[in-house]
Amino acid sequence: MSRLLSSIVIIGILSSCSTKIHILESRFSASPIPPPPDYNLTAHWAALPTKKDAADSVPRRSNLKDLQATAQADVFFIYPTIFIKEPQNKYLWNADVNDAELNQLIQTSTILNQATIFNGPCRVYAPYYRQAHLYAFYTSEKADAIGALNLAYEDVKAAFEYYLNNLNQGRPIIIASHSQGSYHGMRLLQDYFDGKELQKQLVAAYLIGRAIKPDTFKNIRPTEKPDEVGVWASWNTFGRNYFPDNYNSYFKGSLSTNPLLWNSSDALATKELNTGGVAFKFTFAPQLADAQNHEGILWINRPNINGSWLVKNKNWHRADMNFFYMNIRENASLRIEKFLQQKVTAPTNP
Repeated sequence: MSRLLSSIVIIGILSSCSTKIHILESRFSASPIPPPPDYNLTAHWAALPTKKDAADSVPRRSNLKDLQATAQADVFFIYPTIFIKEPQNKYLWNADVNDAELNQLIQTSTILNQATIFNGPCRVYAPYYRQAHLYAFYTSEKADAIGALNLAYEDVKAAFEYYLNNLNQGRPIIIASHSQGSYHGMRLLQDYFDGKELQKQLVAAYLIGRAIKPDTFKNIRPTEKPDEVGVWASWNTFGRNYFPDNYNSYFKGSLSTNPLLWNSSDALATKELNTGGVAFKFTFAPQLADAQNHEGILWINRPNINGSWLVKNKNWHRADMNFFYMNIRENASLRIEKFLQQKVTAPTNP
């Protein structure tokens, strides 16, 4: 394959954000519900530090290593919507965690390309959950959407409680998520961290690929510095000068974090600040994209790959984390280091 053709393939993989929406004809209330996961079973976890899974991988052509064995913090990772095609069984609105084909797709897509970001500074925990079908985000029947998303969140809560009770042992926690995962991650922060005792263990929350308003949390602030702890970050990536059709109804008024600067300013961060992304075949790609916040969304110029001038794509949702892979990884390490320093120097009660 020529270098130019290879580059076009890379861009195609990253930019394939326009998915044909499969319409579910049945109502949620009339559809069978898949059996709940049992988080005592390792099979119901997409990633655990104690088992071999895609979260143990590192990008090709990088010098990164899986350091979960010595990591001083944990990440609880909630993956995005992978259940997008026509259901192949009786479960229409929510995925079955025992679906081997879907689980393999989860491993080779989001766990490989997203969860691995954290396998240097963190032990990686990612539950399989009865994710809502993509159609839940497009249907006009709000009761169906709410039913499917609530069922999915029940699993995320159950997995998190299992993790807290059996696996965490008081260690610092990062919440990381993308798209549908960030809908659940946002709720998880509200229910377990915001103004709660557990907030003291929160290093940071990376709630990526979802529009989040700046006042979503009462006690957890959006990040404005790269080394702050107990804060959250979020962004949604589009091509420069592009506004999605649902900008006014969904994105407008949201807070956007620049993942090269770690603040919400509208300053342009050039590609030279990008310490590396991942592209086709999970390959490390230096200086993959620049970044600039604009009115609640994140704009980039064309990705820094040969042949990108041929691509007309403007919606980079699937590459929200791929573009900034190393910057997220390094930032997580920095915040963990700061968290541990603050813990050591914190005054003790007499």
